[in-house]
Amino acid sequence: MPEKVVIIGSGPAGWTAAIYAARANLQPVVYEGTTTMPGMIPLGQLAYTTEVENFPTWPHTDSEALVHFSKSALPPEKYANIAHLYEGKSAHKGKRSATGPELMEWSRQQARNFGTRIVEQVIARVDFSKHPFVLYPADDAGVEQPPVEALTVIVATGARANYLGLPSEDRFKNNGVSACAVCDGALPRFRNKPLVVVGGGDSAMEEATYLSKFSSEVHLVHRRDAFRASKIMQERVLQNPRIKPQFNRTLAEVLGTDDDGVTGARLDSTTGGAPLELPVSGVFLAIGHTPNTDFLKGQLEMETTGYLKWTKPQRTNTSVDGVFAAGDVADSYYKQAITAAGTGCMAALDAERWLSHHGLI
Repeated sequence: MPEKVVIIGSGPAGWTAAIYAARANLQPVVYEGTTTMPGMIPLGQLAYTTEVENFPTWPHTDSEALVHFSKSALPPEKYANIAHLYEGKSAHKGKRSATGPELMEWSRQQARNFGTRIVEQVIARVDFSKHPFVLYPADDAGVEQPPVEALTVIVATGARANYLGLPSEDRFKNNGVSACAVCDGALPRFRNKPLVVVGGGDSAMEEATYLSKFSSEVHLVHRRDAFRASKIMQERVLQNPRIKPQFNRTLAEVLGTDDDGVTGARLDSTTGGAPLELPVSGVFLAIGHTPNTDFLKGQLEMETTGYLKWTKPQRTNTSVDGVFAAGDVADSYYKQAITAAGTGCMAALDAERWLSHHGLI
């Protein structure tokens, strides 16, 4: 029997779609991704975010209250995934907002509570040329599994971090070069050392601010003479004595050795100035994202940038009838957790109404 709703992806859009679909008795199945596929990771990019201050209903509260909440809401094996936030040297103290990993674990559990089935696999390829649609999962090792049929599909695979493509950048990935400050910033190699962050948007501001808690100083490299981030994020950076803006500069080369990893960064000038070499122990990229749509090429209409096209105003319909898109996989503009969750809700409602219109529920 075909599944009524298959949701591909497990960030804010995917879990919100699952919650709405499950509450509508559609028995949704979520393919949440694997840890080995770039971008297609369980819990989405929000799992790599620190405190989420702009998601409604989570004001600052005592961290101890969040400990009790997580222990009560989550099974032990899922609580273990975020236990480091509450226990040990990196435990949070005092009042704070909920973090991305917490929000995603709670969302996952909320969807599961209503009957969502969760599969720890990716969808490697699809066939939307016939109905029911045919999806081809793959396991953590990339081995293709038996196909799955679906009456409707919600694509919520999000987007992944971009890199510059420098040979030296690739050489030192996971040895001083990173695109995730939250994942790596507290590692010993970065603590109390100078670091570089590349970018000028909100993500770069957040990365630099986070890293300033651990490093001796952060050089924030931007190719223009002013950041393009929101005013409040810029103010936090410019008022932080540990963050040094490097305007009109680009990262030309990551310096280092195979034994020591990153030891420096060479910056070129965009205004004709001399190159600048900085002694740093880490380089963090915060220059945008690429939608995770490679597995959909030839199946759905996309923008030239790879984002899926919504084909009806104020709806989540894609170019294939019965396939819907939610979250950052189709949103190149807002790219916020709350907007992703909103379109996840919309996609679930669109799928339910599509099934009802076609007499399939």
